[in-house]
Amino acid sequence: MLHPRIPFIIGFCLAPMVAHAGSLTLKSPTLKPGATLTKEQEFNGFGCGGKNQSPALKWTAGPKGTQSYAITLYDPDAPTGSGWWHWVVYNIPAQVTELAAGAGDATGKLLPANAIQGRTDFGTHEFGGACPPVGDKPHRYIFTVHALKIEKIDVPAESSAALIGFMIHGNSLGKASFTAKYRR
Repeated sequence: MLHPRIPFIIGFCLAPMVAHAGSLTLKSPTLKPGATLTKEQEFNGFGCGGKNQSPALKWTAGPKGTQSYAITLYDPDAPTGSGWWHWVVYNIPAQVTELAAGAGDATGKLLPANAIQGRTDFGTHEFGGACPPVGDKPHRYIFTVHALKIEKIDVPAESSAALIGFMIHGNSLGKASFTAKYRR
């Protein structure tokens, strides 16, 4: 049996880390937290006819020791049993704190030098917009910036979003998210 003060001590020891990680924020001039995505951010395929354009994103500098960033977009409501990875960008240099609207296109021209777009659950290396089944409840799309303690995630080009996510979480110094919704 644990000593009754152990949970307090653990919580007290972790409090500075949580507060430090909490200084990282993520915003979008294109979307407001809790907003509904538009046709701009809807996928073009799988029965959807949107423009498949990633929104502009801006974040504050990460905690001390941040050497790179990663951006993820995840739909936990996709009817797969494991959610759906819509976008994974990693190896974003530490001095970069924003991505322009459309940076997630297949060419990657608007991404910072050395940034890599991982393979999404659409099977592509680009932003994959929202495309929930018709009539489903609104799906949640969670945009997250991750501050990493490493300069580079070194994985094969065809790595799954789950493997890249494993590397992100294993090297995280902090993260910030906002959620938007979409339904058809």
